[in-house]
Amino acid sequence: MPVALVLIAALAGPWLVAGSATAPVGGPFEPAGGDRLLGTDVLGRDVSARVLTGGRALLLQAVAATVLGSTAGLVAGIWAGTTRRRRAAQAVLRSVDAIAAVPALLLLLLLASGVPGNDAAVAVAIAVVSTPFSVRVVRERTAVLAATDYAREAEARGDPLSARIRHDILPGLAPVALAEAGIRFVAATQLAATAGFLGLGAGAPAANWGRMVRENSTGLAANPLPVLLPAALLVLLAVGVTALLDRAAHGRVGDLARVGWSA
Repeated sequence: MPVALVLIAALAGPWLVAGSATAPVGGPFEPAGGDRLLGTDVLGRDVSARVLTGGRALLLQAVAATVLGSTAGLVAGIWAGTTRRRRAAQAVLRSVDAIAAVPALLLLLLLASGVPGNDAAVAVAIAVVSTPFSVRVVRERTAVLAATDYAREAEARGDPLSARIRHDILPGLAPVALAEAGIRFVAATQLAATAGFLGLGAGAPAANWGRMVRENSTGLAANPLPVLLPAALLVLLAVGVTALLDRAAHGRVGDLARVGWSA
């Protein structure tokens, strides 16, 4: 599967590089050939080594941001959809809307640039930027599930909130949460690549797929691979992971249907 190859290249790539990814090995933008399978980049560095070492930080940023944002979205969304403290819930939702009103790229720049050269800061900034959407989606779905007859019956029986969330909310929320995580991962990948393009996170000479696109755009005519290959890998990564999560979500829906569960 293509996405599996991209994930392997991103995570294991730095261990597969035989030479240096930062030292020049030839002239700028030399075409592919000989012992340099993908040619050289703007500074004469081996493109294959740069590609293999440039995906891990970006992928880990996207994964960390997805996990952080999805966890925060689930906690806040479920609470807002089940709590009786409506004023407090509305205050949280208004705060989330205020964050969402700020352009994502501007907020990313403000948060990540405060800790320059830090990949973890980029991941946290991406999570903050994308969390409002998750909170809204989870809250709306939770409110629908909490209003169903079986959920109200459980509440009338005096079942504790934790049990009602586990048995009445989470089974119906799982497909939505998985689909939202897929969208979040795509957005996180794009934002992580944008952060690299803008020079946020670990700086040069560290390789980064997003930064490679910016660094080598002037040499498209001589050797387009330093630009096209990282861009293609980003597209395959985003689309492939989303397809896997969609498949998992559909499988979850099928499992629920087979056991007779319905929303």
